Amino acid sequence: MNTKIELVIFDCDGVVIDSEILSAQVLINMLADIGVNIDRAYVQQHFLGCNFKTVTQNLFDTFNVTLAESFEADYREALLKEFETALMPTNNIKGVLQRLSVPCCIATSSSPKRTVKALNVVNLEQYFNKVFTSSEVKNGKPAPDLFLHAAEQMGVKPQHCLVIEDSKAGVCAALAANMQVLHYSGGTHMQGAVNFVHQAYPDVAHLTHWDEFYKQFTALQTQ
Repeated sequence: MNTKIELVIFDCDGVVIDSEILSAQVLINMLADIGVNIDRAYVQQHFLGCNFKTVTQNLFDTFNVTLAESFEADYREALLKEFETALMPTNNIKGVLQRLSVPCCIATSSSPKRTVKALNVVNLEQYFNKVFTSSEVKNGKPAPDLFLHAAEQMGVKPQHCLVIEDSKAGVCAALAANMQVLHYSGGTHMQGAVNFVHQAYPDVAHLTHWDEFYKQFTALQTQ
């Protein structure tokens, strides 16, 4: 099979921007205020890569808690404030983007406003002319819809796309879309944590640092 990569689709949170640890802590603090006590491990296992609708449903199913209508907006506002002072790109992602020889885009479960804000804060917006979010499709990750939508909009067949994801939902979505996948675990939220993604998908190529990207990229191209 010809596996030539013609498009790299990056997830945003935890892959391009080192945001997941910030997102988790803001959510943990806000949930604690309403009597729901979870930790970062719970967030990583159940919420990583998911849209807020999925998070809301999990909280209802697990804790019998219905979030206030204002909760999501309040969470997003608090997180954007946190981004302004604490958000960083993942280590050496800029070096990867500067050398990338094929087109790339972002496909994320985050909101358009949050994604644009985050890319501007870390000065990476110039590398991503195309940003696709789950608001553009019926089903978010782990369904393949978002990645298939991104590929269609970019004019590339799914089998010639490489998806880089840090979450179980994202890896599942990429595989369902018949795309090649790299599981990136270099974000600070993965340091010292149980890697639930690698446990679930041990055969998916694993990238622990961006310095390893081009070795993995070449290997995938020659399979």
